[in-house]
Amino acid sequence: MSEHIIELQDVTKYYDDNLVIDHVSFYVKKGEFITFLGPSGCGKTTTLRMIAGFDLPTSGKILLNGQDISLLPPNKRPVNTVFQRYALFPHLNVFENIAFGLKCKRVVNTYRNAKGEEYTKKERLSKKEIAEKVKKALELVDLEGFEKRAVSTLSGGQQQRVAIARAIVNEPEILLLDEPLGALDLKMRKEMQLELKEMHRRLGITFIYVTHDQEEALTMSDTIVVMADGVVQQIGTPKGIYDEPANTFVADFIGESNIFNGTVVANRKVRFCGKTFDCVDDFGENELVDVVVRPEDFEICPPEQGIVHGKVISVVFKGIHYEITVQVGKFEVIVQSTQKREEGEEIGLKVDAENIHLMKPRYTTNVFDGVITKHNTVEFADGEFECDVTRLYPGSHLDEEEYLITAEGEKIDLTGVEVKVEVGLNDISISDDAEAGGTMGHIISIIYKGDHYRLIVRTDESEEDFVFATDDLWNENDYVSVIIPKDKIKLTLKHTEEKKR
Repeated sequence: MSEHIIELQDVTKYYDDNLVIDHVSFYVKKGEFITFLGPSGCGKTTTLRMIAGFDLPTSGKILLNGQDISLLPPNKRPVNTVFQRYALFPHLNVFENIAFGLKCKRVVNTYRNAKGEEYTKKERLSKKEIAEKVKKALELVDLEGFEKRAVSTLSGGQQQRVAIARAIVNEPEILLLDEPLGALDLKMRKEMQLELKEMHRRLGITFIYVTHDQEEALTMSDTIVVMADGVVQQIGTPKGIYDEPANTFVADFIGESNIFNGTVVANRKVRFCGKTFDCVDDFGENELVDVVVRPEDFEICPPEQGIVHGKVISVVFKGIHYEITVQVGKFEVIVQSTQKREEGEEIGLKVDAENIHLMKPRYTTNVFDGVITKHNTVEFADGEFECDVTRLYPGSHLDEEEYLITAEGEKIDLTGVEVKVEVGLNDISISDDAEAGGTMGHIISIIYKGDHYRLIVRTDESEEDFVFATDDLWNENDYVSVIIPKDKIKLTLKHTEEKKR
């Protein structure tokens, strides 16, 4: 029998026309504590709801112990769910809340008649059986003696324990937890994180947990599934994901990171922040890379001993360390250290080769499908932009009627011609003036890369993404217009691209 208790195979989920889960595949081992981690709207709760049976996949399969349960109703699945809102019954006491499901439950008992023949009968659990199961569940959540308490008299943490006891009293194979600590204060959250981890150890069943809290995921999980935009970004152990993020999204989302643009200049040597550093990742010479260095991995030293040196521009005490911002040329570097430094002080920075993590850049250019309009503009990404259509045919020009004339003298009407549109990461700007650009969208991502911000703007209708670099600081969810200079839009005829392939 497979050690995988749950497996998702190429699962996709649409709500109406909105793609929420995009071809997701992974497995969950029996008895492990696995966490779905990601920002709001990334699809983690939808994935949990499909495992529970509350939502059905649009395509793909969900397997339980190797059997397809994609269309199985929730009450037929050996799972129980704990929600952020505990959904306790206010008119019932603690015992009655936990026992509620057991009182509705039917079990198959086997009997033998006078002739010695066996027969089965579906029966309710006895009061004694229910009391024994509730008592055991209360012991597991450290609430012995609370049976007769009204749930309204309990603290948030105690109510959360009652909700967990109500779920585990049914002895599920899998416990699903959807942001169960979200309503608790910080101190209680930290206490419950450790209690949940210990509860998992004692129960020995599979926990599938949903959170947007990175520290929570790192503290409790055996395995973390990092999600964004309905896509699995990385799966691994907490340490593996922290030390070796798969891309800049993961590096930025999990913990603090310094992220820089870099270039591999020789075998295991990378240049960033204006200097060349030794590294351990193997990339080709002259290859462009994203460089990640965690703040705690920089070592402070005298300026003359550092690979780079700079001036301290900010010092913030964080309780267990100082967060120090250092201006290194045009780059800002974040350092975490137990050593206090003063603003204005000159310091050097070193970093061991194994603490420099290189990744292939997630984005190198913007590519869209477009159509030439009758005005010789190009429509793409829910908008219309001025462009130079003569670039489609070398040596061509536009006549007085704005028809394209090729170098050979052929007259071409480009209206409706399909093109590939390419725009560089440094060729886009944005404005809060709705009339300034060719299309509009919301900022969905901001990542600081040492000397600039990498932004992603997503359009509303077709959800096309513009990725670009800017020196200006914006806010996530700002609604902006996208500006692209005419000479920065590169066009290629679609049929030319197809011939190349």
